[in-house]
Amino acid sequence: MFPTTRPTTTAAATTHRHAARQMARAAIGAVAAATLAGALAGCAPLLLGGAVMGTGLVVTDRRTTGTQLEDESIELKAAARVRELATLGNVNVTSYNRTVLITGEVPGEAEKAAVEAAVARVENVKAVVNELGIGQNSTLGSRSTDAIIAGRVKASMVDAKDIQANAYKVVSERGIVYLMGRVTEREANRGAEIASAVNGVQKVVKVFEILTEQELANLGRGQPPAQTAPVRTP
Repeated sequence: MFPTTRPTTTAAATTHRHAARQMARAAIGAVAAATLAGALAGCAPLLLGGAVMGTGLVVTDRRTTGTQLEDESIELKAAARVRELATLGNVNVTSYNRTVLITGEVPGEAEKAAVEAAVARVENVKAVVNELGIGQNSTLGSRSTDAIIAGRVKASMVDAKDIQANAYKVVSERGIVYLMGRVTEREANRGAEIASAVNGVQKVVKVFEILTEQELANLGRGQPPAQTAPVRTP
């Protein structure tokens, strides 16, 4: 059993949760529509970010503002490096606190290794988690489904009363949900539990930086915790 907290519900908190739920559910359609529009427009094989939900609900962030900007820069630079490889794969790059998750599909092991090496060389990247699949590119229908799944996971996190939804970044690929963020062990397990209960989720992979409860408390006081390596568990 995981320890949980039950905050006192106020009218303001209820209103905030309702608004956040509406934003998450609206984003499901928005991301799916963007995926469809990109495909119909004949977009390039490389997709930056993939089916990612996590920025639309940001009220607070456990990264510094500088790190958030750095993550955006890493994603753009990594996308450019992968394009230079001219791979026929569908490569999605997501950076959180300078840890880069690579998802999607490439034709073979050589392409998979080349993509990882290219991303690892991007300035300020501290770790790479390579989850590229080997095989044909996912279909438009599959990508649209992943966008919907990611939105459902985020909405379920907003509905939960014992976690901070915006502490998690959610990436969905071929029904596999990847969770990123700087969280405590309890938050990591609870987030995975919520995600695994969402319809359509085949598996949950945790790509977290684990904080102690004291380090999390220090964040609230503006004291950065020590940098930790990402923990990847299925």
